[in-house]
Amino acid sequence: MFKASIQRQVRLGNVARQFSTVSLMRNSRSEHLAILRQTPSQPALRRLAPRYAFSHLYSTQSASAQANREGEFAPVSSAPVTRFSELSRLGVNTRLIEALTRGMGYDAMTEVQAMAINPALKGSDMVAQAKTGTGKTLAFLVPVFQRVLMDQPDLADIRNRRRSSSENIRAIILSPTRELAEQIGVEARKLAKNTGIVVQTAVGGTRKREALQKMWREGCDVLVATPGRLNDLLSDPGARVAAPKLQAFVLDEADRMLDVGFSDEIRDIQNSLPSKNEVERQTLLFSATIPRDVVHLAKSMVRPDNFQFVQTIKEDDVATHERVPQHLVAVQGFENLFPTILDIANKAMAAKDSELPFKAIVFFSNTATVQFAYEVFRQTELFARGSGVDIFGIHSKLTQSQRTRSADYFRRAKSAVLFSSDVTARGMDFPNVTDVIQVGLPPDRDQYIHRVGRTGRAGNSGKGWLILAQEEVPEARHRLPGLPIKPNETIESAKHVLGQTPASPDVSKFFSQLSEAYSRTHKSSFRAVYLAFLGQKFGRYYRIDDAVNLLNNWCLRGMGWTEQPAVSPKVAHNRNLTRTRGVRIGIDVDEEPLPSRFGGNNDFPYRLRRGDNNFGGRDDNFGGRGGSYGGRSGSYGGRSGGYGGRSSNYGGRNDNSNRGRGRSSGNSFEDRFSSRADTGSRGHQRASF
Repeated sequence: MFKASIQRQVRLGNVARQFSTVSLMRNSRSEHLAILRQTPSQPALRRLAPRYAFSHLYSTQSASAQANREGEFAPVSSAPVTRFSELSRLGVNTRLIEALTRGMGYDAMTEVQAMAINPALKGSDMVAQAKTGTGKTLAFLVPVFQRVLMDQPDLADIRNRRRSSSENIRAIILSPTRELAEQIGVEARKLAKNTGIVVQTAVGGTRKREALQKMWREGCDVLVATPGRLNDLLSDPGARVAAPKLQAFVLDEADRMLDVGFSDEIRDIQNSLPSKNEVERQTLLFSATIPRDVVHLAKSMVRPDNFQFVQTIKEDDVATHERVPQHLVAVQGFENLFPTILDIANKAMAAKDSELPFKAIVFFSNTATVQFAYEVFRQTELFARGSGVDIFGIHSKLTQSQRTRSADYFRRAKSAVLFSSDVTARGMDFPNVTDVIQVGLPPDRDQYIHRVGRTGRAGNSGKGWLILAQEEVPEARHRLPGLPIKPNETIESAKHVLGQTPASPDVSKFFSQLSEAYSRTHKSSFRAVYLAFLGQKFGRYYRIDDAVNLLNNWCLRGMGWTEQPAVSPKVAHNRNLTRTRGVRIGIDVDEEPLPSRFGGNNDFPYRLRRGDNNFGGRDDNFGGRGGSYGGRSGSYGGRSGGYGGRSSNYGGRNDNSNRGRGRSSGNSFEDRFSSRADTGSRGHQRASF
């Protein structure tokens, strides 16, 4: 019944949309808005607008129950509210409205806000499908805050803020990443500014004791958390964190949480909270896609007699990855990767027809390369101090305060470059990103698409770049079918062969600057990159022999080393490298131990400019919780690893390659729903490049 109900609502959602406010964008007026604002005495409006816009999204079971509950939560409105200033018609507290309109400067709602806030204020559980970057944070914050104020009216007075307690949390919001949780926390505090509601965040990478002391001292009404840290707090009696009267429970990016292996934590969290039979709470699930796992999760969490499905992704929507120009730059070898990045950035900054200043995110698939790239590029002329282009770095090894600081600086910067692992690939709102540069093979098609989705947002133009060695291109064609990626031959640095072909002055300058930067970078930084690349996901058309050859050429020809980094006998044995040609097995005598160099908080020899961040955090590359090798979310062998892990991209439990048992390995989305996902259709069989 639940599955059939969801499927029926997906179909009806497309019919309902033509009478709703889905065509409304912020600061715009449409004919639909004019129709919805006609007087409700008109028969056509009474029949179509409220009924089709919202009521038809409810399941058959929930319709009658909803009718009995509407008066309990909000007055009945003659037409859906589409402006924040009109929320008083739905009974929203005036202090929340003032914070939205005066404090935060919001006027017209986006489509997901209009479609979700109206019914959520009536108390229904909700499963909402919405793209990232569409304003869904406020779509769940407004009804959650209103519910808290209705349950505890004295919190409307800011003077009652000190009465909150960490052992009586009223609402919990879960996010898959620390960055997204912090971003939600910022918006929540703005909304709570004129009230007594206390918002706290609890994420990994921060000191648990300090966060707890803050919660004990200030109290907590709304908690924004990552699943791992919240489960830790709820299961620890000494933490004194509880929610016996929980009123609202929100999962943001529910599909992403299941992707990164948080299903066990979510189950444990539910067991730690009062059951739905004991305390009636509202559950809101927001997801960019609705795969099979999300359906199962929703079924276990929402009330089947009082929920509704909200879909804001239209079937004729053109996804970001289909409208943003995407360029494939095939390089002669790995030694050309960094010069090619400089070449792309130099051309973009010199372009006079660009609508926005150059602002780019450079994605690498492992933490070690993010660290190495930052250390190298900060020593080049293009990104040196005073060049006018700030550079930042974000990855799992940084402490949460460092990651948050870098994200905030990059978000506010007009022209900047962010070197990042996939921690920023989804959910993060970075305005005016003009270019997304992906270096090396993406783990899979979905991850490529999510990365590209960081540009071309809010109606802006953007570009995507994929930089690959020639040997990686066949595997990329296999992993990235049906994407509008076009070969680009305009980047001279990609085609230059060191020591063989003549180079232009600019290309020579790029290679020369990078050669000097390599010489000033400690060798252990590149050793970590070398090992991380050997632990990546390989495939049918790209094998470890290819990677070893490319890495050795980068090291010997591009960096001027006399020999490639050694691989310890233990690592070589564990990775089946003992017979791989080109691998040097042994121990480098000048190798600095990784724990002392990368494992601490303040021992990295430089800090991020302006953000004052230093590399080296809790989740290091080897054996850490979020490490690139052997960690819980590692890229090789970890729980959510890239090769052989529980949610692995290759051969794991949720295998994308179909090599493993594949619980979620293929077309779960198409099997369940006919609606469009944020990641687009998977029906293509061939790559376009």
